[in-house]
Amino acid sequence: MNQWAFVIAAYAVTAGATIVMSIMSWRAMASAERAADRLSDRA
Repeated sequence: MNQWAFVIAAYAVTAGATIVMSIMSWRAMASAERAADRLSDRA
């Protein structure tokens, strides 16, 4: 069997995981910024 199928699959999984982690991190950062804004509005 050709090894390139596995190499391409590994790159696809890595790229997909990177995209998912980036989106999750961005959403967590946005949530933390909103929470910080709410805290600063109290004072």
